[in-house]
Amino acid sequence: MTNPDTSAAGDKGLIATIAERLRQASESRQPCDPIAPLLPAGDLEAAYQVQEVGTLRALADGRALVGRKIGLTSTAVQKQLGVDQPDYGMLFDDMAIPDGWEIAADRLIQPKVEAEVAFVLGRDLSGERLTLADVIAAVDYAVPAIEVVDSRIAGWKIGILDTIADNASSGLYVLGNTPRRLEGLDLRLAGMAMECHGDLVSTGVGAACLGHPLNAVWWLARTMARAGRPLKAGDTVLSGALGPMVPVKAGGCYEAYVAGLGSVRARFAP
Repeated sequence: MTNPDTSAAGDKGLIATIAERLRQASESRQPCDPIAPLLPAGDLEAAYQVQEVGTLRALADGRALVGRKIGLTSTAVQKQLGVDQPDYGMLFDDMAIPDGWEIAADRLIQPKVEAEVAFVLGRDLSGERLTLADVIAAVDYAVPAIEVVDSRIAGWKIGILDTIADNASSGLYVLGNTPRRLEGLDLRLAGMAMECHGDLVSTGVGAACLGHPLNAVWWLARTMARAGRPLKAGDTVLSGALGPMVPVKAGGCYEAYVAGLGSVRARFAP
């Protein structure tokens, strides 16, 4: 359809068509075929433009932007998808689920869960020359989180272009209720364990997230400043998975424990 050596980022018609396909899949809860074949190989800019069209549509529909999520923080997964950096997606107000509340089955298509560290910012992070010290100073508190990832692409048959265009395969998220200041926390060595009805389903450690979860936030802050959507005070940042994602079972209750931060639960309807 397109010349692999020519960027599709300037083709507004194609970008809009792909964004509409993903929107219809989301609203109908019927996944679509991969969209990567519609774009030149490796055209990350075009994929992010598809995501931006979806973001603008969400904002026009009255949804509020409340944060960001970071994906592909594992170097192993980056190599698998042929990239050398993470990706990002938007968090909207209606994606937040209170700790332990039941999640209706019809809200999602093919959900999976992963445990993360979430950070809530107390000040803006603007400018491309931000340092890690700036990020640390801006964080108000950290909490454990479960991200409920989802894909509008059938069978999770995704590559890097699919997941970026699809808002980084976002779904919902649950934050823990025990905020912790950064002082005294060793998030690099913080262990994570996630259980479903007492059975261990995923384990990990903070270092799995770009060496440290705050490294991921630093990358995101500079990236979002360049993209023209800088992080703001009050924003929530899901910093990336600490261990493998797990397919959701109907009726499952998933509880994640992160050392130093406590626990958080995501409960799914039968």
